[in-house]
Amino acid sequence: MSTAATVPLVRLRHLGKRFGEVEVLRGIDLDVPEGQVVGIIGPSGSGKSTLLRILMALEHPDEGRVEIAGESLFTVRRDGHERPAGRAHIRRVCRSIGMVFQQFNLFPHMTALQNVMEAPVSVLGLARPDARQQATAYLARVGLGDKLSAYPRELSGGQKQRVAIARALAMRPRLMLFDEITSALDPELVGGILELLAELSAAHEMTMLIVTHEMSFARSSADRVLFFDRGLIVEDGDPATVFTAPTHPRTREFLKRELSG
Repeated sequence: MSTAATVPLVRLRHLGKRFGEVEVLRGIDLDVPEGQVVGIIGPSGSGKSTLLRILMALEHPDEGRVEIAGESLFTVRRDGHERPAGRAHIRRVCRSIGMVFQQFNLFPHMTALQNVMEAPVSVLGLARPDARQQATAYLARVGLGDKLSAYPRELSGGQKQRVAIARALAMRPRLMLFDEITSALDPELVGGILELLAELSAAHEMTMLIVTHEMSFARSSADRVLFFDRGLIVEDGDPATVFTAPTHPRTREFLKRELSG
């Protein structure tokens, strides 16, 4: 983790989001320094996934500010005023962010290798031989060096999720977002994906925000844990403190229920 006194990689100020009458995020303030691995826990519907989707610009906030490496994601300064940013600006800022979803979202007509190669070629302009070499290395890293020619229909759920992770890593993001990526997997496949995430987090090669319901993983692999409840961050601390001495009653209630199950 970088110790330099620099601008946080992620900075949120008074971030708010509504869906109809439901206030999903309520005035979120958050700084995440470069290299930090953040585990995000909390009950369903508390705003965790919405936060990640806003960072990926899949949703737009109703209020507040999002900065990535000091640059506003949704606004630009023009003529002395903040104006809504255009799609090109948003795409450029988001280029440093990778996201892996609950569902794998692989191209069914492409092999594992082609799925991982596609974005570096089409988005980053990487030459195909270089993209192939890079994709091969990332698939080997996630344990799929022998599945380069396999199509998604020929892969297990855990293998598909590993391809999705390799695809995100191939864009060389500074920030990686993981949204409950084990929730759609059969129980026997969860352990392998969590081991891979733990390996990535231990390497500290990138900043990671990980929404998870796997409490043991958040406790052992995150540098910092956030507990969300009803659109608010009600607990924010190192895993040892959050899991053994949480300060908020809602955190204590949630962890008692999760850890006794």
